[in-house]
Amino acid sequence: MSPVIMAAAVVLSAALVVIAAIHLVWALGIWWPVPDETRLARAVVGTEGVTRMPGAIPCSIVVVALLFASAWPWFMAAGDAPLGRLGGWVLTGVFFLRGGLSYTPFWRRLAPEDPFARLDRTLYGPICLALGAGFLVVTAGTG
Repeated sequence: MSPVIMAAAVVLSAALVVIAAIHLVWALGIWWPVPDETRLARAVVGTEGVTRMPGAIPCSIVVVALLFASAWPWFMAAGDAPLGRLGGWVLTGVFFLRGGLSYTPFWRRLAPEDPFARLDRTLYGPICLALGAGFLVVTAGTG
């Protein structure tokens, strides 16, 4: 793995672990960074009329998925595994799709609540697009 690809993999993995840790905090019922559950739900869920955060099980599923995604660059780097590259392309697509949805009317109808709608366009969407770009770089570079 070239130094550039290695650096991209480290940054990608670190970012996903941090995001997983935030979801773990929520799975444990700790409302951070907004200590009020309704305000936090409106900031991170954004569905119309949301007043409660998702429960421990949905948050934990996201934690596991993010941790698998954080390990994926290293799985790809471990060898010439076609499954590893296929997974890298799938993750590239998933993050680009989620990031792109942030800017569509369809997504706004599903999650119209502010501050989520604003944060989605200015923070969550760009983060997902950056993660997609990271997976693109790592996946294309490990071929």
